[in-house]
Amino acid sequence: MKKYSGEECDRECENNQDTPQQQIVDMGSSVVTNSRGTIHCLTIIGQIEGHMLLPSNTKTTKYEHVMPLLASIEESDEVDGLLLLLNTMGGDIEAGLAIAEMIAGMSKPTVTLVLGGGHSIGIPLAVSGKVNLIVPSASMTIHPVRMTGMMIAAPQTYRYFDRLQERIVAFVTKNSRISAETFRRLMLATDEMANDVGSVVYGEEAVELGLMDRIGTLSDALECLYGMIGEGKENTAAE
Repeated sequence: MKKYSGEECDRECENNQDTPQQQIVDMGSSVVTNSRGTIHCLTIIGQIEGHMLLPSNTKTTKYEHVMPLLASIEESDEVDGLLLLLNTMGGDIEAGLAIAEMIAGMSKPTVTLVLGGGHSIGIPLAVSGKVNLIVPSASMTIHPVRMTGMMIAAPQTYRYFDRLQERIVAFVTKNSRISAETFRRLMLATDEMANDVGSVVYGEEAVELGLMDRIGTLSDALECLYGMIGEGKENTAAE
């Protein structure tokens, strides 16, 4: 076994530490500090992976990476706020809901920004922040719960699907301004998608429906987040 001197040990530890660039590669996240505060930027991209591994050629967001990271951000004294960037096709329902519930339950300022797409189970993630923005060109696909693989053709299976779907409806309507009736109507529309059931809404339409808070770009999302951070610091100082 190789033995290190004190200086060699320090150099070895420095070499093993993650650089900001490596953190982006490994976790799809970065931390930026300036005079206005410290922001952790986290990306939700590709397909949200659940309990089963997806093919290696598929871009994924792994819930076992994101959930402990969110917990550490919430507990960190160094991070002031979270910016969540979304471009996801959806994926595992329970994994997506788990991440969305964690974000919605954070006490720190959180802002979501939908870029490209926030589809399927990406919708609960898109509405999970304190403020939720979408760029004009982004789209959101709203559709009923789907499941692949073998299914038992029994009334219990339908009830399970229905209850699972209601969990999504309840979360989305609780964390946005859209009504449950409107969301279900969009989810079950038959004249929007070829050979499928559901709806596709785009930036301004998502805001008009109350699904997202407002149209915005990256600079708007950052300004909103810094504003909330500043208000929090002012309130703490006043106390």
